[in-house]
Amino acid sequence: MADKTELEARGTIHAGGEWRAAVSGATREIIDPADAQPFAVVAEGDEKDTDLAVAAARRAFDEGPWPHTPVAERAELLRRVAALLTRDRESLGLLESRDAGKTAEEGRVDIDCVADAFRYFADLVAGEAPGRVVDAGTPDVHSVVVHEPVGVCAMITPWNYPLLQASWKIAPALAAGNTFVIKPSEITPLSTVALIDLLLEAGLPAGVANIVTGPGHTVGARLAEHPDVDLVSFTGGLVSGTKVAQAAAPGVKKVALELGGKNPNVVFADACATEEGFDTAVDQALNAAFIHSGQVCSAGARLIVEESVRDRFVAELARRAQRIRLGRGTEDGVECGPLVSEQQRDKVEAYVASALEEGAVLRSGGKRPEPSAERPASGYFYEPTVLDHCHREMRVVREEVFGPVLTVETFRTEDEAVALANDTEYGLAGAVWTTDAGRARRVAGRLRHGTVWINDFHPYLPQAEWGGFGKSGVGRELGPAGLAEYRETKHVYQNLAPKPVRWFAG
Repeated sequence: MADKTELEARGTIHAGGEWRAAVSGATREIIDPADAQPFAVVAEGDEKDTDLAVAAARRAFDEGPWPHTPVAERAELLRRVAALLTRDRESLGLLESRDAGKTAEEGRVDIDCVADAFRYFADLVAGEAPGRVVDAGTPDVHSVVVHEPVGVCAMITPWNYPLLQASWKIAPALAAGNTFVIKPSEITPLSTVALIDLLLEAGLPAGVANIVTGPGHTVGARLAEHPDVDLVSFTGGLVSGTKVAQAAAPGVKKVALELGGKNPNVVFADACATEEGFDTAVDQALNAAFIHSGQVCSAGARLIVEESVRDRFVAELARRAQRIRLGRGTEDGVECGPLVSEQQRDKVEAYVASALEEGAVLRSGGKRPEPSAERPASGYFYEPTVLDHCHREMRVVREEVFGPVLTVETFRTEDEAVALANDTEYGLAGAVWTTDAGRARRVAGRLRHGTVWINDFHPYLPQAEWGGFGKSGVGRELGPAGLAEYRETKHVYQNLAPKPVRWFAG
């Protein structure tokens, strides 16, 4: 990755095959959340830069070769990108760690998942049939349904998983033959900038991949409303997602929204009947809540545990949460990094304070940690927090905190567990822990969430669609449905023996 001076010199806006600075000349410093110090400078684009990037993508789609490139060649390019990601795994993983605050190991795993996404969509598109034949009932007609690229795709990605979320959009869009303009989060843009370089190195034609670094209220808003954009794909918060949908509506654009989650992790007593089962359920509850400091849309932030095992379960959970090692993500042995920004830490602190005022009982965390050599006082650290005796009326239970905060609710019956789990405006993900196979299927079938894990939490498969119910968004990413988001359907009806119809006299 280029250093601070090199980035500023070349610019981080890419349009029509060229890297450049913002039209206005504005720049933004990128802050390392571990010590609050700037370590890179990027261009701060605005509406003018966005218009230039969209124009480049429009030309590349309407006049360039990519939409008409044979599927096998598009797939091979995606495989080259995957190979380059694997080659640069270490440097990209460290960059993701420093930019977003996650541990280096989490960053490396992210890069592995990004490469997997490119390989998956390469294989998916390469293995498809050229079209679906529709029987017209006569040998004189050849009728087929084919898929074509949507056109110019606008992609707006979040700060928590910068490169992973970008890959879920870029890989299927390119596989389908589209061009795109991507706006990464202004807080964590660096790995997406690096990905554009890899796409160019892999041989992607000029103008197909474009990036504008800049804020959502200018770049993102302009992308959503731009008349030359055919599809908008947004991942982020509910408020911003609503604005994107409103801006896109007058143009009747295709819109895909992946929004927030308030995800239940339901633990039945039978899952804890053995020491191994108990330890596994506790361990996975920690992983569900505190991976990447809880800054995950699918985080298991609501522990819903059966009353008969609650006291023991919460006591062990709190004991282990207190032992999580906080620090700079690039340091060996660190298990949890800082929050992404001072604003995010302030938000988490406000949620914890409101929960305590509403009657929650603090079992662990609830404050900033003591500074240390690996944990500078200036960093945005917050201790993993367990809040017991929570109930649905609390803000911390209803709203997405996006931080290392786990709330605990209890139930006595299966019906009560399902009712609690479904009592949310969101419906992104959830989990069920039980040794009863019948109960597992019943509860999973009743949960109104896009992904339901049974005796596990957080794994995803590139082959499986990712989306949600309720206010968790619309549209699907990953899997065949993720590819379908970036396509239009065309019915081609060919009459092989045309004859006069004679509907009218004449």
